[in-house]
Amino acid sequence: MSIVVVGLSHHSTPIEMREQIAFPDSSLPEALSEIKRRGIACECVILSTCNRVELYLVTHLDPEQVMDEIQGFLSDWHELDESPYAYLYKKGSPQSLEHLFKVAGGLDSMVLGETEILGQLKNAYSHSLKLNHTGRYLNKAFQKAFQTAKQIRTHTMIQRGSISVGSVAVELAEKIFSSLKGKEVLLIGAGDTGEKTARSLMSRGVERIVVTNRSPERAEKLATEFKGYAISSDQWQDHFQSIDIVVSSTSSPGFVVTRSRLEGLMKLRKNRPCSLSIWRCPGM
Repeated sequence: MSIVVVGLSHHSTPIEMREQIAFPDSSLPEALSEIKRRGIACECVILSTCNRVELYLVTHLDPEQVMDEIQGFLSDWHELDESPYAYLYKKGSPQSLEHLFKVAGGLDSMVLGETEILGQLKNAYSHSLKLNHTGRYLNKAFQKAFQTAKQIRTHTMIQRGSISVGSVAVELAEKIFSSLKGKEVLLIGAGDTGEKTARSLMSRGVERIVVTNRSPERAEKLATEFKGYAISSDQWQDHFQSIDIVVSSTSSPGFVVTRSRLEGLMKLRKNRPCSLSIWRCPGM
């Protein structure tokens, strides 16, 4: 038995392919069971974020066989028109473990040292653990990875500066406007990333945050915490004229903010500038 990781990430795979390969949380139980049913692995964890989809496997197959089997599984599961084979990478032991530790520590992230990935990795592991899809190999590997990530953040300066995509987006907006004081922000998405982005915005002097989310309760809770207000998910375009910055971070399977929607709205703004920072994280 060996631990093998097969996946694709922002390093070499366009977002269109990453979106097609993403696994919503609701699909994980069946996907994990299917991998076992096909005899690919006896233990499995699926990590699916906006920047990567990785399958951590304990298997008796050699890495090349695993690569073929996983690309077949992905093609069938997602009903892909294009094979993902050209984008997939594989790592056998011990490189697979080294990769896991790097991912957990934020060393393989788009923003070096970002903290969201550790939570996402813990959630992915928790899903598999609860469904009995992990055993002594992956349990030990992931626990060690979490410990290593903690040591990295405790004993290095990796968290200096911007440590999340949200904070980078806020810094970009600050560069565009010179100052965020007095600005009004529309936050689409009230999840963990949205909350961290809101905190970063408020620390820069933003006047008001307007929150919209598929769940009105979550939008209201986040808006109340930051002394803003919530609107329904189908109303954000009506508020666009008074907004200076739009930040969208959702788990929607499609784009919430699209070019076609924005073109007409931007024309109506006339001489009022608008900074638009958008990212979408499927499977979070």
